This record gives sequence, C-alpha cells and structure tokens, in this order.
Amino acid sequence: MELTGSNAIASSSCSPHPLPVVEYEVFLSFRGPDVRTTFADFLYRLLDRPKIRTFLDDEELRKGEMISPSLVKAIGESRIYIPILSPGYASSKWCLQELALMVERYKQDEGSHIILPIFYLMEPRDVRHCKGSYEEALEQHRLKYGEETIRVWKDALEEVGQMTGWRVTESDRQGVVAESVFSEVWSHIKGNYTLLTNELIGIDSHVNHVMELLKSDFEGGINVVGIHGMGGIGKTTIAKAVYNKVFTQFEHHCFLEDVRETLSLKNDGVTTLQSKIISSILRDDHMVRDASQGIHIITNRVCPRKVLIVLDNVDDRFEFGQILGEVRKFSPESRFIITTRDKRVLELLQVSKLYEPSGMSHDHSLQLLRRHAFRMDNPLEDKTTLCEEFVKVAGGLPLALEVIGSLLFRRDRKFWEAKLIELKRIPPTKVQERLKISYDELSGSEKTNFS
Repeated sequence: MELTGSNAIASSSCSPHPLPVVEYEVFLSFRGPDVRTTFADFLYRLLDRPKIRTFLDDEELRKGEMISPSLVKAIGESRIYIPILSPGYASSKWCLQELALMVERYKQDEGSHIILPIFYLMEPRDVRHCKGSYEEALEQHRLKYGEETIRVWKDALEEVGQMTGWRVTESDRQGVVAESVFSEVWSHIKGNYTLLTNELIGIDSHVNHVMELLKSDFEGGINVVGIHGMGGIGKTTIAKAVYNKVFTQFEHHCFLEDVRETLSLKNDGVTTLQSKIISSILRDDHMVRDASQGIHIITNRVCPRKVLIVLDNVDDRFEFGQILGEVRKFSPESRFIITTRDKRVLELLQVSKLYEPSGMSHDHSLQLLRRHAFRMDNPLEDKTTLCEEFVKVAGGLPLALEVIGSLLFRRDRKFWEAKLIELKRIPPTKVQERLKISYDELSGSEKTNFS
C-alpha cells in the first residue's frame, strides 16, 4: 500500500429546508466482479460500524444506458466520493458516468466534496493517461458513445489519477488498506459526530420519536424540542443519536454537553457557552468578553443561519434569553434540542414539543446488563437468575444497568449475591441511590466511562 498523487481536501456540504432526508455521506463506486467480495466489502463494513451513511454502488445492478436520478441525487448529497479504480472499472459505462459526475460536483461545489481514489491493481499513471485496460475499454465505448462523451470520461480519469489515493497491489493486505481509507474518511467527519457507544440497545424508537418532533410544525415559531426525564434514563444518548442523524441537514451545528456544569462556573459560565456556540457555528475561535457581546454576535451572525443546537443537561440556571437572545430571531429553519431533568425549564421556555423517554424493556435491560457484566450479549456463564434480579433492581434505567454490569464484570458468584442483597435494601423509589452506590465502587478507569 502507498499514498499517491496530490491532496484533495474539502469540508461538509449543507441541505435545504425543511429537514430533508440526507441519505448518504460517502459514495462508494466500484465494478462488482473486481472487488465486491474483497476490498469493497472490507471498506463498507468499516464505514458501517460507526453508522457512516454509505451508498454502496455496484454497477452490475444497473439497467439501461444512464444512471438513475436517485443515484445522481446520492452523488450530489454525499460529501466523500471513493471510486475503486480496478482493472475493469473503465469497462463499465455506469462507473465512468458516476466518476464524471463526481469530478463535476467536486469542481463545481468547491470545498464541499472530497474524492479519495483507490487504485486497485492499477498504476495511477495508467488511470491518468488511460493506458492498458482503460485504453482498450475507452476504445470500445468510443464506437457507441462518440468522441464528446469519451473526452468527458477521459478528463475525469485524468483528474482523479492525479489525486492522492491508495494503491493496492497483489501483495497488500486489503483489510489493512481499507482501515487506512476508513481512518482518512473518519478524520474528515468525526468532528461532526458526537461520540456514542457502538450498537446502542433499544434506542431506535426514542430517536424516531424525537425525529418526528423535529420535523413537525412549531406553534408561534418556537422551534425547540425538549427531552425530559430522570438522571440516567438516556436523554443525552438519545440527543446524541438524533444529532448524528440530522446534523448534515443544517448549514451549521453544535452539541453543548453538560450545560449545567458549564453554568456552574462562577464568573464566566455564560460567556463560555456563548464562545462555544459562536466558535462551532462560525467555524472559528471566538472568545466572548461579556454576555451582551455574545448576544450581539449570536443575533447578527448566528440567528440568520440554518442551525442545529443541542443543549444537554440544562437546569434552572439556564435562561435562553441571557445566553442566546430571543428565540424568535433565529431562522425558522433552525432547530434546538434541550435535555433536562427539570421540566420547569422547558415550561418557562414554552416548549410545546416534549419527549419523555420511558425505561428500557425487560429484554433490552437484560441485553444491556449482560453486555457490561460479561462483555457479550449471550454469555456461556450461568447466572441467568441473578441477571434477572439485577434487571429488576435497575428499574429500566440504562445508566444503572451499565454501571451495575461493569461492577459485576469478572466478579465471582459470591460477590454478585452480596451486591444484589445490598442493592435490594434500598427502596425501588431510590434507584438513583442504588446507582450511586454501584458507581462509587467502580475503579477510577471504569468511572471515566460514565463521566
């Protein structure tokens, strides 16, 4: 494996109102017989692990002469293009049409798209100058499609052949190369994502509910969705999952974690929040001197834009007007998500769109506990009855299940039984106390997973 050519760097694109569904972030183009079960499969699985929305194109599934409107749309929406330029790539008219469209969008929307070519068993210079199998393929196409079309395709191949990419040879370990490509993709988009545990359990229905609220009409121009519930119920996790799904639909976006903690700073809690919001939205470092300056910048430079702002863990110290100014001055295309344990915060803001997540189901609770207690969903060790009892103790609270499960990891049955007795002594109405006792017994490194 080796890197070749010159750099091709860009930033994210945006989508129009009202909350359109942006299906893809990465467009993966390849000729099926060459790489479908090898490199393309390795790379797609890596991209799918953190749920990066990837269009997996396979030219063998095509019909007709032209690429479909839905495929054109997918290319237009995707920010990162990955053509796998294998020996047979140029023999496919669909692959060449796609490549030409990728290059067109790359040049047309400067700064909005990235092309990361993979030279699979191909020399970049042969792609660039259309030699070898590419020369033969283009000659065959020339008879049917004419000189003008061939010129467009050759220009696209020349453009991509000069870009930085990955050269895959027969001696390379393709999985290792795919990991390198994934790392590059992730470096471009990770700043947009909030960090979440892989394979979240039982969260889809919650996310779908909040997504529906975000899409719905807002009374009086109020465009704030509230997520309310007790500590540990999963409000932050739901907000992060929703944010990861919809941030591409906004020109600018930011996720402010633990607003309550920031506002507890005696002197500069408000200006710290304002600085974070302004810096994220304007994509530049801003240090706000005082609250009035922050509101002035937000009103004049943030409000006119289509933004998504998530304010996580808000308490009664949060006053929207003192930090962000008047909500009515924000674009009607903008959206806010506020998570809080205190319902009065949402009532004071007159938030009409409210979601209150319930506890986890029994089956999901059991699965989550096992994942942390055994590091697997279906353990061989027989502690089924004890697991059932701990699920009852946790009361459907995701954080309690995670903390208790982590505490039980690699502990013997005697410890499990003693801990169960201890937790059962605490009334079910005081599940937070049960959570605290379990948390306090975790090691320092384990506690960092929940901080």
